[in-house]
Amino acid sequence: MTPSERQELIGQYKDGYDEVTKALEGFPADQLTAHPIANKWSAAEIIHHLADSETTSGWRLRRLLVEDHPLIQGYDQDVYATGLNYNQRDTAPSLEAFRSARATTAQLFDFMTDEDWQKEGTHSESGSYSSEDWLKIYAAHAHNHAAQIRRLREALTESAAATA
Repeated sequence: MTPSERQELIGQYKDGYDEVTKALEGFPADQLTAHPIANKWSAAEIIHHLADSETTSGWRLRRLLVEDHPLIQGYDQDVYATGLNYNQRDTAPSLEAFRSARATTAQLFDFMTDEDWQKEGTHSESGSYSSEDWLKIYAAHAHNHAAQIRRLREALTESAAATA
């Protein structure tokens, strides 16, 4: 990865929270737990997932930076969504946890050397896992979920129009 490619991904990562909050603008609060698209998470489930995922991802990067070839443990996000009652909880604390976790992790980028970006561990599900791999994944993560939230809002709008 070139330094300019890295900087572009860092910018995308830093913009992730804003992208999600923009996607939530105008989303009906009483529909955050709705499932207008079959077999897809609700907006509330996405928000809670982002909080848990960002917390986990922050620790992953920290472990890559300070431990010698750490084992990065995967987890079943659907089990978390069900077991942690994502669709029954208030989303405000999770949205703040997502913002905070992402902001504190973004601070690390200013101190990372080229050597730090090459540090590797092993992911329990995908094998070799470097700091650059981490950045590629999490730079896009929030944006992908923001797009999901927009699709959910569109599906809700279409459903409401069809029943009107």
